[in-house]
Amino acid sequence: MSYLTDRKRAVGMGSAKTGTAHFWAMKVSSVGLLVLIPLFLFTFGPMLGEPHADVIAYFSRPFPAIVAALTIVVSFMHFKDGVQVLIEDYVHGTMQKVLIVAMICVSYGAVATGLFAIARIAL
Repeated sequence: MSYLTDRKRAVGMGSAKTGTAHFWAMKVSSVGLLVLIPLFLFTFGPMLGEPHADVIAYFSRPFPAIVAALTIVVSFMHFKDGVQVLIEDYVHGTMQKVLIVAMICVSYGAVATGLFAIARIAL
């Protein structure tokens, strides 16, 4: 039976040293999304139900295309960081590493696909 305190058990284990940077990255992306999501809704909303040609012409303009691209990039980076935290908390061992790599690949793939679609429309 061990009579060690929680502090004594933790001595010498070290820290991960990435918690603060990850915390601030999540906070900054949250504030960015707080601005970008309403902008995206106000630029994207009027085009719902419009003919294809009108939507293409609308998103060919710089402002709607830039807002859509920024929203895609920031939201998927926020998603990537959030899912990584979830996986680190609830999955352990080799499966943790596999899932983190898979979700990073999915996030970057979604960003690339979204940016490619916007570039095709805007250019």
